Amino acid sequence: MTALERNYGKYFVTTDRARLDLDVIHEFLRHSYWAEGIPREIVVRSIENSLCFGVFTDVQQVGFARVITDSATYAYLADVFILAEHRGGGVAKFLLRCIFEHPQLQGLRRWTLVTRDGHSLYSQFGFHSLAHPERFMEIVDGDIYRRPKPAV
Repeated sequence: MTALERNYGKYFVTTDRARLDLDVIHEFLRHSYWAEGIPREIVVRSIENSLCFGVFTDVQQVGFARVITDSATYAYLADVFILAEHRGGGVAKFLLRCIFEHPQLQGLRRWTLVTRDGHSLYSQFGFHSLAHPERFMEIVDGDIYRRPKPAV
């Protein structure tokens, strides 16, 4: 699929993976509460297997999000961030609008995400607490990036 690009003042969002700054993305994620210590190679693999959205000013990347999807019924929104110095001006909302308007993501039955502190932002786009949390199950290995890699 052809990369899409949309403008918002001095910012633009693109789905062109070639433009992504892996240093910026990895640096942010490895210090985030949800991916602390994540190895660069895992970030690279996650980007290769997701629909990614980069937020830029000129050539500097200032934000990111990725969507894990089958492009038919389900999408999981992950790794959303805007660098601190670019927050507060509507850039995150613009990024989310770009995601929800993307042609590949239309007509999906279910979207999910996990957040510790973004509820007020995401609720503006229709997200709400699980209607039936008892139906959801998960496996979470919170220490996976802290343990030594197994020998192959």
